[in-house]
Amino acid sequence: MNIHQTFRQHVLAAIDGLAAAGRLPADMDLARVGVEPPREAGHGDLSTNAAMLLAKPAKMKPRDIAEMLVEPLRALDAVADASVAGPGFINLTLAPGVWHECLAAILEAGTAYGNSDMGGGAPVNVEYVSANPTGPLHVAHARGAVTGDALANLLAKAGYAVTTEYYINDAGAQVDALARSAHLRYREALGDEIGEIPEGLYPGDYMVPVGEALAAEGGDAWRDAPEAEWLERFRDRAIEMMMETVRADLAALGVEQKVFTSERGLVDAGAVDAVFEILEGRGLIYTGVLEPPKGKKPDDWEPRPQTLFKATDFGDDVDRPMKKSDGSWTYFANDIAYHYDKYQRGFTTMIDIFGADHGGYVKRMKAAVAAMSDGGADLDIKLCQMVHLKKGGEPMRMSKRAGNFVTLRDLIDEVGKDVVRFIMLTRKNDSQMEFDLDKVVEQTRDNPVFYVQYAHARCRSVLRAAAELFGGPVSAADLAGADLAALDDPSELELIKRMAEWPRAVEAAAEAHEPHRVAYYLHDLAESFHALWNKGKDDVRLRFIHEDDDGLTRARLALVQGVALVIASGLEVFGVTPVEELR
Repeated sequence: MNIHQTFRQHVLAAIDGLAAAGRLPADMDLARVGVEPPREAGHGDLSTNAAMLLAKPAKMKPRDIAEMLVEPLRALDAVADASVAGPGFINLTLAPGVWHECLAAILEAGTAYGNSDMGGGAPVNVEYVSANPTGPLHVAHARGAVTGDALANLLAKAGYAVTTEYYINDAGAQVDALARSAHLRYREALGDEIGEIPEGLYPGDYMVPVGEALAAEGGDAWRDAPEAEWLERFRDRAIEMMMETVRADLAALGVEQKVFTSERGLVDAGAVDAVFEILEGRGLIYTGVLEPPKGKKPDDWEPRPQTLFKATDFGDDVDRPMKKSDGSWTYFANDIAYHYDKYQRGFTTMIDIFGADHGGYVKRMKAAVAAMSDGGADLDIKLCQMVHLKKGGEPMRMSKRAGNFVTLRDLIDEVGKDVVRFIMLTRKNDSQMEFDLDKVVEQTRDNPVFYVQYAHARCRSVLRAAAELFGGPVSAADLAGADLAALDDPSELELIKRMAEWPRAVEAAAEAHEPHRVAYYLHDLAESFHALWNKGKDDVRLRFIHEDDDGLTRARLALVQGVALVIASGLEVFGVTPVEELR
């Protein structure tokens, strides 16, 4: 039950009735008519902007339209009061029975409460992590991985057909450097003294098992062989082992993407040539000379003819090179081909989760997608800012295994998957984040993951106590049939109203592509529940279990079960397991 959608339909029906009576014009655009909580709590439960939006097409004053609309809305049994405010807002106060029906609907739906058909099954591709396969994932990847995974879950809950994807950047100089690093460690495994790792190669100890595996597979066959004889083999084996590590680290974080696409595979299949021909056929490729980049001195700049894509036709700042000086494709050309591949697979909505260092890539990729799809596809790029790790009040030390950064696995081992996932979603992706490894495991209200999990654990403790009283657990289905009219205290009704906001919160967060909004919602719901719990400590009438009043107890248990289900529904979006009890 989505209370806001239900009453939006009531508003639309009232408009249709006035149009049928000739009091309003027919066939007005009603798409933007909305129903939402009023800005001030004292103005009722719901508010609609209908009169404001209809004033111009109806050629009437907003307040006059509002005065007409409020009549049929006030007549609804579900409406206790309806009034016109300001220039034409309509505020509605609902009868308590509406909220009791909403709670019953929550109990019947379980964690599926909040599911929406807003997406209509439209396909969406969410690509995230996509780190170069040259080492283990680090903390910055953790934020992108969690953001992308939670966003995918959120969109699926909102009714979209979501495909999660990892783009393997296995073409270019960095994987050739990986192969050379593997060959160095291969020689080390054979007993050679390799000394200090040369500049430009990957120094981390994670390369040791790669070298050992290659030595076990080929003996000393490639020890003194020319690079041309072993480079491709070592590159492919190293990438394979790195991706095994990446998949394992992501699985430890609870991330299992559906599709892994190889950049090299696309290039070898001629995908870049194909998309280049499409752009060239549309007159979007030319040979030209670019202005020097900002900050370059004239003597640092060598103007030369380049094969360019007309990115400025689609909102970019400058046109972009498609080929390098040696005639090979640029990374940008490969990325256009990759997104065209997505488009050919049926994705007209694509979401990429990038690191903060890719900010300069946003405009060119949006331009490329608009061009290669002829305006038929939309790309949203979410940039994840840096995560600053602290432990004991100091920056966390680097990982020996990684060589120069803290790995994702280090972080998971330190505080656990669920803490990592939740904390990474407590701030918007483009905000800087400080991740204090001591504070995120503290059992205080200042720790958001504890605060929400504590609310769920408290709910479960009440339900366990009730099971002892009733001789067994009471199911949500049984509680849905309780006499919920007994829930008449304002604080109880406010808690149900907070739960009733969940479907709207899901749709709003999904529409904005902002999963962090779920963290805000869960915090507010937990705060409302903890407040009611504390009131019950001071006022025995508000306690959840009354041994001498079976009916009231069942109604209160329904309330508690509803809170537990909605919290669990939100944590499900985050990929976090609700805790049964905290020790």
